[in-house]
Amino acid sequence: MSHYKATFAIDSKSDLYAVQRMLEQVYDTVREESRHVEAGTDDGSKLLQEFNVLRDAVQRPSTGKLTITYERYGDELGN
Repeated sequence: MSHYKATFAIDSKSDLYAVQRMLEQVYDTVREESRHVEAGTDDGSKLLQEFNVLRDAVQRPSTGKLTITYERYGDELGN
């Protein structure tokens, strides 16, 4: 399993703005893609709820950090 990690420090208004924009874009993308998830499943809505929590958290101006982790299991996705 491969493990990749990126951390974004938020110590200024410009840092906060960049993270807000990034999370807005991710949220919008997840929302659009969740519309394509098979009917009858809630996979897309669960993911959307998780990103909604992140998006809402950065709306309150404060310092902090955002860490993104990608774990690659080695299984190839089928089409």
